[in-house]
Parts: sequence; C-alpha cells; structure tokens
Amino acid sequence: MTKTLITRFAAFAGAMLLSFSALAAGGSANLQQAGTDLSDRASLQRGAQVFMNYCSGCHSLKYLRYSRMAEDLGLSEEEVMANLDFTGAKFGEHIVSSMPAEQAVKWFGQLPPDLSLISRVRGSDWVYTYMKSFYLDDTRPLGWNNTLFPNASMPNPLWKQQGLQHAVFSEQDPVTGEAVVERLEVSSPGTQTAAQFDQTVRDLTAFLEYAGEPAALKRQSIGVWVILFLAFLTLLAWLMKNEYWRDVH
Repeated sequence: MTKTLITRFAAFAGAMLLSFSALAAGGSANLQQAGTDLSDRASLQRGAQVFMNYCSGCHSLKYLRYSRMAEDLGLSEEEVMANLDFTGAKFGEHIVSSMPAEQAVKWFGQLPPDLSLISRVRGSDWVYTYMKSFYLDDTRPLGWNNTLFPNASMPNPLWKQQGLQHAVFSEQDPVTGEAVVERLEVSSPGTQTAAQFDQTVRDLTAFLEYAGEPAALKRQSIGVWVILFLAFLTLLAWLMKNEYWRDVH
C-alpha cells in the first residue's frame, strides 16, 4: 500500500513539474537565453526607458510605483518625472497606462495585459524570445504575427530598431496541413544592428524581471551580509565548542 502511494505521488509530482515547465516556456522549447543581470543598474535604466517609451502606451505596471523605480534604479524624482512619466501621474503613484479600456478593446480586440508579473509567469527567456519573434503577416488584423506566441494581438513595438522581419516557411505540416515557420529574416534593416537590438531587448527584459519582484535587488545585497554573519557565527560556535570540550577532557 505504501509503495503504491509513493509511486502515485512520484507520478503526480512529475506531471506537475512538466506542467510548470511548459507554462514557463510558453509552450515552446526553443527559447533564447536572455542573459539578464539585475545587478547591472545601467541595463535596468535603459530597460525602463525602452518600456516607458514603447510599451507603457498600452501596458501598465500596476504593482510598481514611480518612486520605487527611482529609488531602486538610482534615478532622481526630476529625472523620472521628466523622462519616464508620460501620463502626468504623481511621483508616488503606480505606473498605469493612459490608454482608455474601451479604445484598447476596439483596436486590439482585448485589453492589453498588465506586465508587472509577466517575467515571473512566463520567464525572462520567454519575454526575450517573444520580443525578437515578430514578423510581418498580412493575414493578421494589425499586420504582425509572432512565432513564439502565434496570432498575438499586438504589433512589434520595436520594429524601427529591429527592422522588418519576414517569415520563411517550410513545407506544410502533414498533420495540420499548415505551413511551418522555418526561420525569420530581416528584409529591411532597422536603426540598430543585430547585436544592438539584442542588447535593447535584454535591457527591456531585465527591467520587466525587476518589475516583477523589485525586492530582489535588495534581497541580493542583504544576502551577502547574511552569509558573512552566518560564517562569523559558525566561527564563534567552533571556538565555543573547542573551549567546552577542552574543559571536558
């Protein structure tokens, strides 16, 4: 009986692990590594600039305040309000898109999601790959599609930097009968080179990773002191142990 329960529990745990892995990958195993570094404050600052200039018109970060972002990213109130606030919000308010909900549904078919937790739900590699996977598609209402998230209801916000990508299709899938995207090619170069665009997307991904858990920055810095304290405490315990056993012997 006990062996049967253990076997069932192991099978259940394995199934749950596979489910969570599939969710994090967004249904695709071909994710590119984002290579984000939350300790790189300059990257986070650039990512904040990219988000506020190209994403905040539609998407919100309703769990993050302008004041908290300024504190964590080493920005002054004047810098944030002058360069990153396009809605007239106050310094202590949350980052909310100015797009009216009714207009958003009319233009995109649904309300653009809040991106506060997108990195925690999907994973940074998914966000990085998604932003690089847009291509022109005349069959879509907005003229864009995405290989990682097919039929996404949004255009490529960074097409000027990346350039225009076209899909190269392979032969039709024998099961579904649909053509499969083999690769993406930039047919019209953008304002950035491939390496520069990769860095831009990496900066944006890092900022969204930070927005999902702002405390991660402080937790990492505090963790160093915790380790040092534990090492010192271990040394004291070792010295106390030696002193105690010296009297016993």
